[in-house]
Amino acid sequence: MLTIDSDVAVLGAGIVGVSTALHLQARGRSVVLVDRRGPGEETSYGNAGLIERSSVVPYAFPRSVLTLLRFALNRSADVRYHWTHLPRVAPWLFQYWRHSSPRHLADAARDMLPLIERCVSEHQLLLKDAEATHLARETGWLELCRTPKDLAFSREAAERLGEYGLSYDLLDRSQLHDLEPAINPSVFGAIHWRDPVTVSSPGAVTKAYAELFLRRGGRFVHADARQVKQSDGHWKLPSEAGEVRARDVVLALGAWSTDVTEQLGYRIPLAVKRGYHMHFSPPAGVSLNRPILSEYGGFVLSPMLDGIRLTTGIELAPRDSAPTPVQLDKAEAIARSLIPLGNRVEPEAWMGVRPCLPDMKPVIGGAGKHPGLWFNFGHAHHGFTLGPVTGRLLAEQMTGETPAADLLPYRACRF
Repeated sequence: MLTIDSDVAVLGAGIVGVSTALHLQARGRSVVLVDRRGPGEETSYGNAGLIERSSVVPYAFPRSVLTLLRFALNRSADVRYHWTHLPRVAPWLFQYWRHSSPRHLADAARDMLPLIERCVSEHQLLLKDAEATHLARETGWLELCRTPKDLAFSREAAERLGEYGLSYDLLDRSQLHDLEPAINPSVFGAIHWRDPVTVSSPGAVTKAYAELFLRRGGRFVHADARQVKQSDGHWKLPSEAGEVRARDVVLALGAWSTDVTEQLGYRIPLAVKRGYHMHFSPPAGVSLNRPILSEYGGFVLSPMLDGIRLTTGIELAPRDSAPTPVQLDKAEAIARSLIPLGNRVEPEAWMGVRPCLPDMKPVIGGAGKHPGLWFNFGHAHHGFTLGPVTGRLLAEQMTGETPAADLLPYRACRF
């Protein structure tokens, strides 16, 4: 069998894996990128396309009793769950709830800030090198407020983030509709977050980064990462092109990372939040210039190359169970009250899975038990946002550089 030798094998060709491969390559390492599918064809394809510089506080478990009661009814558009899945995920949810206390959430926000602060600049470097800047928009995004009470609440929440120096505008009804004429005039106002950058196709961006990796001499192979083994000082993996052999291996499989970590003896509490999207072809004369978030409904509408993409909130269900896009239908009904969506583009909804850890921080760094094994997964709602950042930090650590941010909060042994 042909042997494909490299310094590093990166398992997973989503935005995190591709970015890690690029940064290792830039530091002189020979790299093989491995995935069962093509680059950017899983979760990195289907998100809302936000490089979310303004999300300095992680998405926490709700602490409000009224909110919890609303979710418990399992009728909301923003959060839905499979009843039969609750016993299995309950211990993880309890840990998530504990880490969402005000003190722990403040700690998580402090730990995540060095990553969030670098998200736009790291993407911009790769966008330029990959000749993909035409896919990016510096228009920010809008948080819609349907009532004066909603706007007052959002304004107070934004003001509490004052220490982070974020740029935003408070828009009244007239200003909102000057900016986005297609939005229903009944919407009272919005917060315009101006720091984030958005893209018109996150999948295309990930593929552009992968093409840059290949142009620079990298190699991509199809293989099942679950077959990776360590022997004779190397990591080995059978692939369609031959046996991949590398001194180091990076696990960047997102929601599928535990398929490998568990067989290697690691117990990392990774859970998934599923989500759906659908594209719509709006009527003539209707368009969006930037993504809009509806807090009531927990969805985002984003202008994409394929139309207006509606991405849903959270579905708690087994990772590999059949899609149940009830949540998408509920969100669509609300979205149609905000903007004329037109017809659905695809016959079926797309479903993706977000890899989430209960303390709302990813795992980045050496595995601990196995020499040459490195982790970079668990980015939750911010995989697309943080892929280039965490890819750089891990590559710096692996090559003996001092990482641009302290990786101690993200170590695997914290669990």
